[in-house]
Order: sequence, then structure tokens, then C-alpha cells
Amino acid sequence: MSPNHSRADLPEIAPAVQQEMERLAAMPAVRSAFNWLRAQEPQLAQWQMEMARIPAPSFGESARAAWLAERFREVGLDDVRIDDVGNVFGVHPGIIETAQSNSTPASRGRRYVALSAHIDTVFPANTPLNIRQQGSRLYGAGVSDNGAGVAAMLATAAVLGAVPVRHGLPFVFIGNVGEEGEGDLRGMRHIFSTPRWKDSIAYSVVLDGAGTDSVVAEALGSRRFEVVVRGPGGHSWSDFGAPNPIVILARAIDVFTAAPVPGTPKTTFNIGVIRGGTSVNSIPESASMKVDIRSTSMAEMERLEQTLRLALNRAVEDETLAAEMRSAAQKRPRVSCEVVAIGNRPAGELAPGARILHVIRAVDAQLNNAAQVQRASTDANIPMSLGLEAIAIGGGGSGGGAHTLQEWFDSSGRELGLKRIFLTLLALAGVE
Repeated sequence: MSPNHSRADLPEIAPAVQQEMERLAAMPAVRSAFNWLRAQEPQLAQWQMEMARIPAPSFGESARAAWLAERFREVGLDDVRIDDVGNVFGVHPGIIETAQSNSTPASRGRRYVALSAHIDTVFPANTPLNIRQQGSRLYGAGVSDNGAGVAAMLATAAVLGAVPVRHGLPFVFIGNVGEEGEGDLRGMRHIFSTPRWKDSIAYSVVLDGAGTDSVVAEALGSRRFEVVVRGPGGHSWSDFGAPNPIVILARAIDVFTAAPVPGTPKTTFNIGVIRGGTSVNSIPESASMKVDIRSTSMAEMERLEQTLRLALNRAVEDETLAAEMRSAAQKRPRVSCEVVAIGNRPAGELAPGARILHVIRAVDAQLNNAAQVQRASTDANIPMSLGLEAIAIGGGGSGGGAHTLQEWFDSSGRELGLKRIFLTLLALAGVE
């Protein structure tokens, strides 16, 4: 989950939703489920550590997917499967689904509430995974992001088998691939382009990391590019005057970073990586940079992308002309510039009146949990960009050091997160 910002333009929680939440929280079966979840902390910690010990870089999640599929079967989910890109699915049927199964084909007419958590990490496959526990704390790469989210998802699936609750819509549990970095949300993209799921998931609740203090209800979009400039190269003395790819990048950066960006909708850009050259006395044959553009507005991202491309074209022309003048060359120096898209996360947001937003806010009010509604870049970007109802929340507890080998998770307070997730799902599905 990327850095986020809070929203203040929210209406009051719908009274009918708040009343339904009070009814749910008072149900004996729900109170029994809460007690069951409280007793499962040793099992949750064990699952969390087991998973974190399995390497799962983006595009290399297969071993972890197989592990999760086996856990889905153990907790009693139906129709457990792994799709073509490595996403793991398991279904818990609801009252509506059971009734439909007697009259309609399995793929027709059903609506689901989805609970998902990404299973990939930012760490390469050869990263030392020294996963360990000290009291209520777990330590090691990936234990919080997204060990906390997957453990909470498994806990929710398990409690539905242990404490029967008659919910209306069925639940689909998803361990998805490709959330981190250049994975570029590929797991979620595949799910919401698949006929079985794209029109049948009514609500998506995404679990990302630890905590209970936020609700992501606005998708922060981003576009990422690698820019590669190539030239003839040469010796700094004998080939002086040849076009320099590093100078071209410098010219382009100077123009691009002068572009105005609005405060509303908030829009940002960053040059995060620059590479090129072999020695101080060599004109490089190539140079590259990686550029990140972010906004809650698709139009603003498109505008900045066009600004970047124009800045590069101008820089190539200016440096080529300067090279011709410096060397009095008889022919135009050979220069090329390539812009490769390496990430494209769509923007989107929930309408203030969206049911899923009223539900999670009513849950927080019921549990006396203080949480801010925020914008961030998560798996929820995909359904939100399609106009579907989706949020991203944490799996409870607390964590830190994400994306480092010093990552940690503390299970103190995890129970609140699990209650929050369980009540949210039940309210979205409907309970007799």
C-alpha cells in the first residue's frame, strides 16, 4: 500500500446501515465467532510465519499459491482452485447461492462478496527469510506486508466453518498475485477481466498489511516509465561533440520537472532511478531513467505523460543540433529515445454514498474504532476504476519496516481487525 491522504468530504452514516450493524453485533452467532477468533491467535501466527518462509517475488508466487490453496481446503472452502496467472480462490456458499444452485448453472446469476489479500512480496527469491517470533511480535521479510492480510483472510474463512452464520451472498476468498511494484496489479487485472468474476463480484474488501486505522476508498493512480536514450558513444576527447544520452536526459528532466501540477486533484511526479555511462572519459552509448507519475485523476496522469514525451523529443532535437554544431558533422548523429511503460495503475474513487463505505464506517462506529478514509494505491484500484464498490483495509495488529529485512508485526490488537473484517463481510452479504 502506498503512502496515503485522508478525505474529509464524507456524509453521515446512513441510519439504516447503523441499525443493521447493531443488530449483527448483538447476534449470538456473531458473538460466538468473536470468541472463536480470539482463541485462534497461536494458529494465525503459525500460518503467518509458514507463509512468510516461502519466497514469493512478483511473478514467482507459485509455491506460496500452492500453500494457500491447501490452507483453503483445510478450513473448509469449496471450489478451491488456482487460475492461469496464479491467483488462489476458495468459496464459502451463502443462502442465495444455495438456493440458486438448485435452479441455475453455477456460472449464472450469482453475486459474491470478495475478500482478497495479495500473496507476493517485494523481495527477490534468494532473500534470506529469517522469520521468527518473540512474544507477540513476528519478525522477518513480508510478515506484515502481506502476511498480516493473508492471516486475517484465513481466519475469516476458518471462522465461517467453525461458527455457522446464515449469510445471503456467498463469499469468495482470493489470494492474488502481482500487487507489488512491477507486478502492476496483474492478479487483480486478470480477475476483473475473467468472465466468471468480472460481473459477479458485487463488493471487494482488500486486506493489505496490518492496522485498523484506515479505509482506502479512493484509488491513487500511477503510471511508471523507463526511458532509454541511445547514441553512438565515443571517447571524451577524440569524439567530442557526439550527442550524449545523459545530457539528453538532463535536458528532458529540466523541462519536465518545470511542468505545473495541481494541488486538487493532487498530482505528483518523481525521477527515481538514473543509469548510464561506463567511465568519466567516455561518452555513454546509452542512459536511462525511471519516472513515476501519480494522481487521483486519469486526465492529469495523461497530461503529465504527454509533457514527459514532449520534453524528451525536445531534448533529443536540441542535443542532436548541438552535436552537429560542435563536430561540424557531415551527417546527422544517430540518436534514439524509447519510452517503455513499466506500470499503469488506474485511478478511481467511491461515491460518498457507496454502500460499502457506509458499511465500513458503521462497523468502525460499532467497534469504537477510529479510522480515516484515505486514498492510496492498492489492489482495490482495479475494481474502483471499473466503477465497482471496493475498499482496502488492514488485517489488524500493527506493523512496521515494510519492504525491508527488518519488517515486523505485532499481534496485539489483531482481534479488533478480525472483528472489523467479519462484521463488514456479513453486512455486505446480508444475514438472516
